[in-house]
Amino acid sequence: MERIDPNTLDLTEKVIAVKRVSKTRKGGRDSSFSALVAIGDGKGHVGVGLGKAKEVVDAIRKGIEDGKKNLITVPLVNTSIPHQVLGSSGAGKVLMKPASPGTGVIAGGAVRSILELAGVRDILTKSLGSSNAMNMAQATLSGLKSLRTAEDFAKLRGISVEQLLG
Repeated sequence: MERIDPNTLDLTEKVIAVKRVSKTRKGGRDSSFSALVAIGDGKGHVGVGLGKAKEVVDAIRKGIEDGKKNLITVPLVNTSIPHQVLGSSGAGKVLMKPASPGTGVIAGGAVRSILELAGVRDILTKSLGSSNAMNMAQATLSGLKSLRTAEDFAKLRGISVEQLLG
């Protein structure tokens, strides 16, 4: 997969989760923050990044930078996705189904944020397994990465889209 240049896109970011984490050391507890950030342009490009730092603002900034490095292109059909897909990461699974126009984004938490930033306007989703924000975000990205359009399948088979669709 070729890398997407984030400088050519009009990106917006959304903080999905900020966690305070601590490590016990010899002198006591050492606390820091981790921030999970989704970034997208609303036109088919989306990424998720994780940033860790001693301050919340620095963790969010690092998460945005990481998200820019992990941008993917999402194939859209009108305002939905081309076909049903199941994405998984760890114990988290996300089932995504295309929906008719006017349905809206039926999703919760991290999944909703990512789909809205990707530009998906009509979709049905169901979270299966773990509801951990990181797993949900990675599972959503995994599912979106595996989407293919009718043009992709027609090209693989060496036939036209009309022949493929019948």
